[in-house]
Amino acid sequence: MRGLPKPLPIIAIVGRPNVGKSTLFNRFTGGRRVLVEDTPGLTRDRIIEEVEVGPRRVLLVDTAGLDPDPESAIDRAVQGQARAALEGADAVLWIVDGQAGLLPQEQEMARLLRRSDRPVMVAVNKIDAPVHLPRLAEFHALGLEPVRAVSGEHGTGAWDALEELVAALPPDDAVEEEGVEPEAEPSLRVAIAGRPNVGKSSLLNRLLGEERVVVSEVPGTTRDSIDIRVETEAGVFTFVDTAGLRRAGRRTEHLERGSAFMSLRAIERADVALVLVDAVEGFTDQDFRVLSLVRERGCAAALIINKWDEIEGEDHEDTRKRLEDELARRLAPLRDVPIARISAKTGKGVRRLPRLVLRLGKAASIEIPTPELNRWLQDCVGRHEPAMAQRGARRRPIKFFYATQVASRPPTLAIFCTEPRAVQPSYRRFLENRLREQFDLAGVPVRLRLRKRGGDRSRR
Repeated sequence: MRGLPKPLPIIAIVGRPNVGKSTLFNRFTGGRRVLVEDTPGLTRDRIIEEVEVGPRRVLLVDTAGLDPDPESAIDRAVQGQARAALEGADAVLWIVDGQAGLLPQEQEMARLLRRSDRPVMVAVNKIDAPVHLPRLAEFHALGLEPVRAVSGEHGTGAWDALEELVAALPPDDAVEEEGVEPEAEPSLRVAIAGRPNVGKSSLLNRLLGEERVVVSEVPGTTRDSIDIRVETEAGVFTFVDTAGLRRAGRRTEHLERGSAFMSLRAIERADVALVLVDAVEGFTDQDFRVLSLVRERGCAAALIINKWDEIEGEDHEDTRKRLEDELARRLAPLRDVPIARISAKTGKGVRRLPRLVLRLGKAASIEIPTPELNRWLQDCVGRHEPAMAQRGARRRPIKFFYATQVASRPPTLAIFCTEPRAVQPSYRRFLENRLREQFDLAGVPVRLRLRKRGGDRSRR
């Protein structure tokens, strides 16, 4: 059984607006997660998807187009996205428009990319027929190799280009950061995540008992992810104070774009995430996005309601009730996530967090014996049988045979049955919920891989 997976390499898709980034992203991910139109700058939110490329899995990030805000010049926006990609990504897939040709701002972007030691692929899009191949010639003047012809619309050359870029990444067993000595004592990595200015740095300072991290009322003070080792009564932890994650459409500076990449990397490397929410502002859409991102990446998580002291007392009763109602409604899909109410400013409730982190870390690394899993599976089927599989006019019951754990962090089970593809999403959720209840996995994402016994697999 494997333990904590290594962080997946991040590949950023960058380029000017309307060059076809989202079309290519949709082709790579096999879906239409990104809205595609002929309107420049349509992509506003950064989209992240895990993709299998040959023998490796990578995180593919579709960035917002280089749509400058009204007060910025086009070259500033170009440099901003280039720097963001270089600060946070492991490789860059740079999309240019073969129909429009080489534009002046792309020369400046090339200058920045040439300074990087990260692999860069120049993908000349909209090369839809062999007659268009001569358009590649002018892009060799950028001084970056390789330059490849692709067609997002038809798919020609797209996967070949991505596979070539992934092959240029360091091997899986390469040292992630040269010169970094391994820790003498293993410790849980804890990412402190959330929107800007919700109190992440204040919480870290409170846990440390000193002002180690700059705290400011100006949103976005923290630009990089900061690792700090902390010894508590509950154990030794490495806390990571991440930059605030705001909506991509509101990131106007290249530093904020880069911070989003670094926050993603911190979450990818963490064992546990504490997602902070501002009690005064309430539980926002972006708070839910951050929490969902943490869970999607397989990280155990707790929701920390900060500034609780500011809504205590009779005068704030309505505010507290609105917040509690909003949490109950919005967290229905993630109702297992534990919630802690604290004040980083006064320290109220903070001392309980290390034990919460320790519990989540232990739960995420649980190894469940196969006999116990099979008793759990039999109990689940006995309580609630799955809906029958439909094959033409015939309906057949789905039989479950056995389950075994194949990974931890997050706990991952292989469950063998007769018709994996016919198992309804609602029944998967039932199994997941029963698994958390049976083995005390509240706050921990679980992965169920349904497989046909003696046949092919059905992936989640």
